Amino acid sequence: MRKVSLCFAFLLLAILSTLPAVATTVKNLEAESNWLTCTTCGNKDSGGYAAPHSMTQKVKSPSLNGSASQFWLGGGVPYSDVIWWKRLGGSQSSNFIYDLWFYVKDPTAAQALEFDVNDSINNQWYVFGTECNYRQTRTWRVWDTKNAKWISTGIACAPPKAYSWNHVTLEFKRANGKANFVAVTLNRSKHYINQSYYPKSSPGGYQTSVAFQMDGNYQQKDFSVWINQMLLTHW
Repeated sequence: MRKVSLCFAFLLLAILSTLPAVATTVKNLEAESNWLTCTTCGNKDSGGYAAPHSMTQKVKSPSLNGSASQFWLGGGVPYSDVIWWKRLGGSQSSNFIYDLWFYVKDPTAAQALEFDVNDSINNQWYVFGTECNYRQTRTWRVWDTKNAKWISTGIACAPPKAYSWNHVTLEFKRANGKANFVAVTLNRSKHYINQSYYPKSSPGGYQTSVAFQMDGNYQQKDFSVWINQMLLTHW
């Protein structure tokens, strides 16, 4: 476990050393309070079923720093899902790097795992929705907010390693009135996405949030995902 932590430290140092001086990094988001959750928000495949779910913080094992968070999804209705999100307040930032480690015991239990950054600004809602859809397309997919649909990137995304910490880094940019998906790095393998999509209108002020979603498959087995050292860098 110490080897993984050291690798993370070196990778984080390499990333931070290339960031502009005005960048802000918010660390250990999984340990923060006031996470919100919803299991019926976008769940069409399960008929709006409210699946049982939970988030448990300060988990000592498995963890990288002695305080991971365990996200659990259960229920008997196929293709149920649940999303959690953490609001971070408003900003004028247009560049985002979402970085975290996740751990699964049964990679076959999920249909997909989703990692998002949401940014509301000037009455526009930019959703940097990114999922590893390893059951259906076995690719990384990104969210077309205006047209409300998933688009495959063509970048392969195999089931994550079981009983092992997996490291994912997602890079996004808001530019030219679009949500630009820049790159995804999973376990040191980096791929450039270079796809962009229009936002949708959303009355309100400035708000940035990070999100994590678990999608169950046709069997809908109970399963957990542990997350640790979640951070967002933005400028």
